[in-house]
Amino acid sequence: MSTTIGNPQSAIRSGFSQEAFDAFVASRDEPGWLRDMRAAAFKQFLALPLPSRHDEEWMRTDIRLFHLDRFSLPTPPDNHEVPSGALSHKVELGGEVCSRNSHVLRTTAAEKWTQQGVLFGPLDELVAAHGDLLRPHLLARAVDPYYDKFAALHAAFWCGGALLYVPRNVSVDQPFHIQAALSEGGVDLTHTLVILEDGADATLLAESMSDQPGGKGLHCGAVELLLGPRSSLRYVNLQDWGSGVWHFSHQKALVDQDASLQWTIGALGSRLAKVNQHVGLVGRGAAAQVNGAMFSEGRQHLCYHTLQHHEAAECKSDLLYKGALQDDSRIVWRGMIKVDPDAQKTDGYQRNDSLILTPEARADSIPGLEIEADDVRCTHGATTGRVDDEQVFYCRSRGMTRKEAIRMIVAGFFQQVSDRITIESVRIALARTIAKRIREYG
Repeated sequence: MSTTIGNPQSAIRSGFSQEAFDAFVASRDEPGWLRDMRAAAFKQFLALPLPSRHDEEWMRTDIRLFHLDRFSLPTPPDNHEVPSGALSHKVELGGEVCSRNSHVLRTTAAEKWTQQGVLFGPLDELVAAHGDLLRPHLLARAVDPYYDKFAALHAAFWCGGALLYVPRNVSVDQPFHIQAALSEGGVDLTHTLVILEDGADATLLAESMSDQPGGKGLHCGAVELLLGPRSSLRYVNLQDWGSGVWHFSHQKALVDQDASLQWTIGALGSRLAKVNQHVGLVGRGAAAQVNGAMFSEGRQHLCYHTLQHHEAAECKSDLLYKGALQDDSRIVWRGMIKVDPDAQKTDGYQRNDSLILTPEARADSIPGLEIEADDVRCTHGATTGRVDDEQVFYCRSRGMTRKEAIRMIVAGFFQQVSDRITIESVRIALARTIAKRIREYG
């Protein structure tokens, strides 16, 4: 199946005002329960202030230069070409959803999967056609639509995005692909919803990009991953927005009994990124591996807050984040392992390593534990260091330039993350994207 989607919102007013909201809702063919959800979220959006550095979660992230009133609802892009995806290169896909400025340009889904009950395509369309199926899940179990002003903005105005639903005991051996692009000054409010029923198995590759490397814009999104008992999901998210994009996102996975999640993120783009990435282990024997590769340059500010929440007994979580920084950039990582009283026999681990390539760069690494059970094994660690001059000298004595030497050292730094990624196209895309950003110093 292959279709091309046009613009469903031709008369939307600018801004995020009451007038804009009313026109937005009126333009969409959605069930009543979803309109009610949007209205409640919009009311919360109006009531909440923007976060400030007085809020503990935002102490190290300054958004005083961000002006929400300079942005409005997504408008149709002038360019309807589908950009080339890094993650899907030479990969046989089970389906694809490509969008620009939250407007879906193309969607495909292999018939052999749709015949088995798999739903994959634009969330806008599928929520209208399968409202009864999605109502218990969409912004109802994972992401809190009232968490802060950005969460409420997204819940009120989300458009575009994708749904992946895999029925009970269906194993999909082809990856699905989501691609979101921004034109200059564009706005992206896409929502990703993944639902795996009992025993289902799937892989989803998601990537974001701007038309220009220095492109400006706003992304305010959300990701919800809902894994039923004994299901398995491999989810990859490569964030490569232009260096002028403001990036805000709430992302949460719920992993049920004996289910397993491998979640890999590449955080490379944007002017400023503030992302909450949470995993809830809600069923006995659930397991989650979270991998993060971050690279910052220029005056980028990347802030990722991770939570491994052990709510049930005998669960395992393993988080490894690595970040390399150059120029005047800054990376903030704050991680927490939270263990509830009933989550006995928890096995939780988190580690964050930072490699600073220039004296002006700064890394803040804040691991944490909050344990309310007495039979657990939880450990955490963090390291920060600079490029070893002896290693550079050794490489240069073998005929390498300084840039080649640093590129090899950075590749070795990220190798531990790369070794954990089971999808070859993802390993290659991540390595290439990081390598081309490295500049020569000294």
